[in-house]
Amino acid sequence: QVQLVESGGGLVQSGGSLRLSCAASGLVLSQFDMAWYRRAPGKERELVAAITSSGDSTNYADSVKGRFTISRDDAKNTVALQMNSLNSDDTTVYYCNGRHVNYDVIEYWGRGTQVTVSS
Repeated sequence: QVQLVESGGGLVQSGGSLRLSCAASGLVLSQFDMAWYRRAPGKERELVAAITSSGDSTNYADSVKGRFTISRDDAKNTVALQMNSLNSDDTTVYYCNGRHVNYDVIEYWGRGTQVTVSS
């Protein structure tokens, strides 16, 4: 059974930092492109950051460039999102996503972790 389990969310003051982690099980992480998404109430789901299966390429939403960093450790089956200089616009639920590099239909989601930034 494949599981993606997010952790690391919580309440932080504006300007602070959080580090989200996604623990993967039941799959070979190196076969998956990984990403973090978020969805604020009333808004569409937004791709926050993505990293290729090899780890040699990353992509970020304009709103988080220079503040967030995605990384992966395939040996530990984890993907992380380091979030710095947080602001109230970053408040929402963050989801871990994995998509197989060869088969797009093989895709998994975590249940999400709440990030709340207080001003």
